[in-house]
Amino acid sequence: MKKILIVSFFMALNLCVYAQNTFKAVIKDSEKKELLMGVTAQVTGTTIATTSDENGQIILTGIPNGLQEIQFSYVGFAQRTDSFNFPLKDTTPIEILLSEQSEDLEEIVISSTRSTRTIQNIPTRIEFIGGEELDEKGNMKAGDIRMLLSESTGIHVQTTSPTSANASIRIQGLDGRYTQILKDGFPIYSGASSGLGLLQIPPLDLKQVEVIKGSTSTLYGGGAIAGLVNLISKTPTEERDLRFHLNGTSGRGLDINGFYGQKFKKIGTTIFASHNRNGAYDPAQIGLSAIPQFERYVLNPKLFVYFNDKTKMNFGINTTIENRLGGDMLYIKGKGDNTHQYFEENKTQRYSTQFVFDHTVNENSFVQFKNSVSYFNRNTAIPNYEFEGTQTATFTEASYTHSKEKSEWVTGVNIWTDNFKEKQITAFPLRDYTHTTFGAFVQNSFKATDWLQLEAGLRTDYVIDYGAVFLPRVSALFKIANGLTSRVGGGFGYKTPTIFTEESERIQYQNVMPINDKTNKLERSYGANADINYRTNIGDDWTFSINQLFFYTYLDNPLLLQNPSANLYQFINSSGYIHTKGTETNVKIGYDDLKLFLGYTFTDTRLIENGTTTENPLTPKHRINSVLMYEIEDKWKIGLEAYYFSPQKLNDGTIGNDYWTCGFMAEKIWERFSLYINFENFLDTRQTRFDNIYTGTITNPVFKDIYAPLDGFVINGGIKFKL
Repeated sequence: MKKILIVSFFMALNLCVYAQNTFKAVIKDSEKKELLMGVTAQVTGTTIATTSDENGQIILTGIPNGLQEIQFSYVGFAQRTDSFNFPLKDTTPIEILLSEQSEDLEEIVISSTRSTRTIQNIPTRIEFIGGEELDEKGNMKAGDIRMLLSESTGIHVQTTSPTSANASIRIQGLDGRYTQILKDGFPIYSGASSGLGLLQIPPLDLKQVEVIKGSTSTLYGGGAIAGLVNLISKTPTEERDLRFHLNGTSGRGLDINGFYGQKFKKIGTTIFASHNRNGAYDPAQIGLSAIPQFERYVLNPKLFVYFNDKTKMNFGINTTIENRLGGDMLYIKGKGDNTHQYFEENKTQRYSTQFVFDHTVNENSFVQFKNSVSYFNRNTAIPNYEFEGTQTATFTEASYTHSKEKSEWVTGVNIWTDNFKEKQITAFPLRDYTHTTFGAFVQNSFKATDWLQLEAGLRTDYVIDYGAVFLPRVSALFKIANGLTSRVGGGFGYKTPTIFTEESERIQYQNVMPINDKTNKLERSYGANADINYRTNIGDDWTFSINQLFFYTYLDNPLLLQNPSANLYQFINSSGYIHTKGTETNVKIGYDDLKLFLGYTFTDTRLIENGTTTENPLTPKHRINSVLMYEIEDKWKIGLEAYYFSPQKLNDGTIGNDYWTCGFMAEKIWERFSLYINFENFLDTRQTRFDNIYTGTITNPVFKDIYAPLDGFVINGGIKFKL
């Protein structure tokens, strides 16, 4: 009996050992046949799982006998499930091919780098904001793009007027004049119009927004020392796109936006129209407007002509008319007197054209010609002072692109004119100027190996009265492993002197002397950034990605506003330099329909002059972004946001408070329309709650720096139609 039990034990043990099978495979990209690292393989219904190594190999052990399903999953690739009958007759490694998933890696056309490569293969680091995110931010701020940009890491929207809410974009700690805002590649928001540009661009007609941080002057000329923001308009499709967006706010605001686009064989069109208005709003009850009274009309029609498969053109007109009045609430309501008489009024008219002609020479080459003409008139007034001027500018460019599988060349020439004429109102010297810039550029994108792609460019600009500028630039994309990439790049930049800066905007250009091309000179810079990006799937439902960026910019002889005598200001090139350095961290975690976005920005910006180091004012050194989104496709969107800003140094040498802002948004979606409500800044964080915004009297206030929100808790809601 004892012998029988022993024999039975060893027979059972042998069966158990025999049942613990091993599975070996090599995972590859089905199209490129590249080895895939980090692919998850799991035996369905068990806890038996592993991931592929740097050689694409997986080994699964302990698999029971019988028919088993093994599931293979990887970020950006279609999930695959195969059945195997164990024990296997052939134990040699099996080749498993995964296909790229079109919905996750759909071809995103990026225009800001002038390349025809997809976003995955562009060495330049680009932050892409697509239609879905634009739609969500439109729920929070339907009338302009401040919200869209301010909630990105490394970007800060700086308020320059506490009563009119004028604002500019700061990227990586540098003043707003160093950021170039483009519309479809055209520099129409610069110079005199820069202080109000953010407030006059509704998001509904935008298809996507592309942000390049760091010097990009090689691509688009002067002005992009800190980076550029390229706003890409929607184009017509064969399916009609007719949308309306109605939004109202507890801050007495109303937005009515409409968009239509459609293509009819040889002809297509897009038409965007909006009306935005707001009553003066003073949540702090201090007698001054946190949100000004304004009324704005925007009309952007565009015509597309498709001559044949090789030739097409489009022509559009952008029109914006706005009247904006902030200041003393009683004055705005028509009840002003000798005490209540402070106001700040801005009347603007903007008209610009956009013309683009494309012709395909052959399957590898095409040429493009583009032109824009812009007109911007602004009248700004405060008690006892008025400033009015007209800026007319033109931009003309011709380029040639030759593209092959491994290499692409882009060459071009352009001319940019910028003319400003001030209306003579007082005896103060006029701030007129005329800038003419001739430019030529060449850029090459080259796929050196499967793991290395390079992009190098050189621009030469000649600025009348300031001389020639040479702007080299280089970027590299390293595909270290599947899911793990790194981009490194750098370049040179410059900025033509101008009186239209954040400092002069704060004082409405009063007593600011004109630029002197004999003593003032170009601001020049160089900078570099490097990032590392990793993304992966964790099981069937979890996704994870992280992007870590390091940046540095050196700005030589920065133009600073000095106060050489009482009631007189003058721009002087510093003998020192500004450098800004820091990091940006972005983490995205997804679980089924839930997504968490976490961001952290560290920015250290300093002016070094005559051996003295001064911290740049109005620059939060630490900032945290966090967004939690729950989305059931075509049914619900629910989002919760929280943002932290660390203490900031102010221009008067004091330190502002740190603060948090929080928001909540919910949207219910049906087939043709949706309803939403948004609770913005529901903690009611306001600078007026913990700091004064002015000194002096209500009759003649002297405003302090604005570093925190002024409008406080605002509820807005609306309805969107798609017909």
